[in-house]
Amino acid sequence: MAGMTVYEAIRTRKSVRGFTDKPVEGDKLQRILEAARLAPSARNLQEWRILVVTDAHKRQALANAAGGQAFVGEAPVVLVCCAETNHHVMHCGIKSYPIDVAIAIDHMTLAAVEEGLGTCWIGKFDPAAVRTVCGIPPEIEVVQLLPLGYAADPRVAEKTRKPIGEIVHYEQWRPGLPS
Repeated sequence: MAGMTVYEAIRTRKSVRGFTDKPVEGDKLQRILEAARLAPSARNLQEWRILVVTDAHKRQALANAAGGQAFVGEAPVVLVCCAETNHHVMHCGIKSYPIDVAIAIDHMTLAAVEEGLGTCWIGKFDPAAVRTVCGIPPEIEVVQLLPLGYAADPRVAEKTRKPIGEIVHYEQWRPGLPS
């Protein structure tokens, strides 16, 4: 799939909840991690930290920590997306680390599509259990889990999204009016 445009990656990315047992090649994994490294961050703090988990027992324990979502443990790789943060608050009043980690994750999900791999953002998990499984110290924030691997069903899924006129406004907010 190499050489696809970013728009093709956006159109074809889907949440994968079924993985084959084919291992993820090291060079593909490194390119996906490099995509996270190149992500922008507030004040260039680069607080994201990614823990790569390939051990089958740990992946199963992460699936249990994710409310028993078995597919998390079936993925050959689980990326535990964290932040080593000073809890910087942007001028708008929002902490920067969750947003910055999310940008890095999004970079990884799109890079994964280009590499022929699938991912699924996992926000349903017990952070304390993930910390125990992975030996993550208390000062590190666990933000998301990202299973990574080859989709058991590689077909492109049709996306159900609101029309652009319902989500985009121009110049000022106009509720109920088409943009």
